Amino acid sequence: MPSRLSRPCYSLSVDGQVKELRKRVQAGETVLGCFLSLGSPLTAEIVASAGWDWLMLDLEHGSGMEREVLAQLQAVEHTGAAAVVRVESNARQRAHRVLDLGAHGVMFPRIETVDEARAAVAGMRYPPEGLRGVAFSNRACGFGSRTREYMAWSQTGLTTVIQIESEAAVANAEAIAAIDGVDVLFVGPSDLSHGMGIFQQFGDPRYVSAVRAVAAAAKAHGKAPGILLPKPDDLPFYLSEGYTFIASGNDGVLLNNASRGLLQGLRRTLGK
Repeated sequence: MPSRLSRPCYSLSVDGQVKELRKRVQAGETVLGCFLSLGSPLTAEIVASAGWDWLMLDLEHGSGMEREVLAQLQAVEHTGAAAVVRVESNARQRAHRVLDLGAHGVMFPRIETVDEARAAVAGMRYPPEGLRGVAFSNRACGFGSRTREYMAWSQTGLTTVIQIESEAAVANAEAIAAIDGVDVLFVGPSDLSHGMGIFQQFGDPRYVSAVRAVAAAAKAHGKAPGILLPKPDDLPFYLSEGYTFIASGNDGVLLNNASRGLLQGLRRTLGK
């Protein structure tokens, strides 16, 4: 059973059970996630209610901003999905904002060097392990009523996801994976393939080699390799390569595909 806080923090629990995503990741469990790009609490609630293990609230490419993150966290609080936020950079203030709102973890995009990864990890933890500022009157701390419980839990409970999206990042993957506090090396297939000059050619031997190198680096240091699936049918391949932190789709694409599919079906019936 998941561990309990004596008074579970807002957004970090459901039915009194703490959403221990990091423990599941460290145990090697395959966890499935979906991206949220619309910034809408309603679509966040709909997607979360489908039963995903985790959701990625996207501030890098999504339509929402930090204010929308709060509403989305509130919308998924009653579901079993953990909420990870992709911030715009590894600047510690970006991580602080969403963690104080109650995020279960943070994804850091475009990390290429060990120093960048260390800066990301430092923003996830309070001193002396990191550089996160201490504040009591935020949502994660129950607005001052659960400060010590949250601070103790967060030092080991938050999930840190480092994105590997370039050849330089692949080259440094093992050194990044060796950093204490890095939990997931997450491949961004479109950025990685684009940077390699083989955009969306996911069967290209160079891309496949890079994917395998990231998985090997992560596994060598007890970390989880992760991927945004190019398409759902690719799941067996990535599972065979050892990937366990798996994302597929996002709310905008799902709505777009469903809307177009419905209309096309109606038009076929009309003979148009």
